[in-house]
Amino acid sequence: MDSMLLLHLMSEIFPSRTRAIYIDHQLQQMSTEWGTLVQKQAEVLKVPCIIQKVKVEAGNLEQQARQARYQAYQQHLQSHEVLVLAHHQQDQAETVLLRLFSGAGVNGLAAMRQIDKRNNMTIWRPFLDLSRAHIEQWSQQLGFDYVTDPTNHDTHYDRAWCREVLWDVIQTRFPKMQGAVARTSYLMQDTAEILENVLQKDWQYCATDNEIDLLALSQFSAARQRQLLSAWVKGDDQYRPSYDMVQRLQQEVILAKPDAQATLHINQHYYVRYQKKLYRLTHDILYAEKQSSIANVSSQYYEIGQFIQVAAGKFRIESQTIGLSPKLLGRELRLIKRQGGEKIHLYGRVGHWPLKKAIQEAQILPWLRHTIQILVVDNVMLGVFSPKGFWLAHSDYVEHGGWQPVLISDCGDFSQQSFSHDE
Repeated sequence: MDSMLLLHLMSEIFPSRTRAIYIDHQLQQMSTEWGTLVQKQAEVLKVPCIIQKVKVEAGNLEQQARQARYQAYQQHLQSHEVLVLAHHQQDQAETVLLRLFSGAGVNGLAAMRQIDKRNNMTIWRPFLDLSRAHIEQWSQQLGFDYVTDPTNHDTHYDRAWCREVLWDVIQTRFPKMQGAVARTSYLMQDTAEILENVLQKDWQYCATDNEIDLLALSQFSAARQRQLLSAWVKGDDQYRPSYDMVQRLQQEVILAKPDAQATLHINQHYYVRYQKKLYRLTHDILYAEKQSSIANVSSQYYEIGQFIQVAAGKFRIESQTIGLSPKLLGRELRLIKRQGGEKIHLYGRVGHWPLKKAIQEAQILPWLRHTIQILVVDNVMLGVFSPKGFWLAHSDYVEHGGWQPVLISDCGDFSQQSFSHDE
């Protein structure tokens, strides 16, 4: 009824700019007939209509159906269009109560917004302040046909239970509770906006998309730490992690003993602490060494201006004031995978160092160390490729007017990944 009323009103207000879409979840035997009814009504109103069948995945039926529905909307929504939905005041109040029962915080209790701007769409809910009684009255006056979905009364589903069982009990005691609960959502929206402003500043101070400075984080209150961690872990996911999961991240990873190799798996990512930072890693990055196909030895031939790709990243061969002899250009060099126990005499430093110590001093992340390779000619170490750049080794091949590989982008560069922390 509410959706059909919306269709009629939109066809009156925006007769040439309205399109309708009927999502057939294929969960009801009559769903195809319902689509036919919508299409006929749209034809009468001279509104173009799309019927889109979707497949609802297994799991929480309400959540999966909602996800399938919005994915279908995105397929058909054009960049200049607004998705208009018929959620009303009772829908809003039910949402607040259901999220309260699930332990939601401020963002959850903010519920639905009248104008909801997301990354890939803008949603308008013009009925959000209308009671169901008003919608019924308007619908009777217009006299159109509509369908009542039987699952709306199936108390197996949480929202139907709230509507059919809980609603009358609460409303008998608190007659104005629907408006009051819905009004709470607006107060929470204001609060969420204020918190988001604080969160943005905190994020800029100590976080990037894939790492958090734990020393900077520790300067915040416990509440601000939890909020930032919650938003950061959310990343591109639809929902924030649970309160318990944020606590586990703090206790099991952030506050773990310094020598502990603590890792926590949340959704599609792994959260790891190294030194004074917390990192978000994919499975492929964290376990790259186990999946590595880096050759133990490979031949290399370099020329000035050439771009080369090695395990540690992308480099460019460039002329340098101090570097390797030009006589090595075009000559066969060997690239050897680090095995452990090697020593290096870094140019400009005194004596030989264990390569392991140089790696630790450079604070190369443990999950990137397998990418380190040694450049050799005639069993002489020329230098080392690392995610922090090329380390020139002291040798007879170092001279003025030489050349060196210069790092362009390292193998741990996450700049191509982008995450949103909006709720």
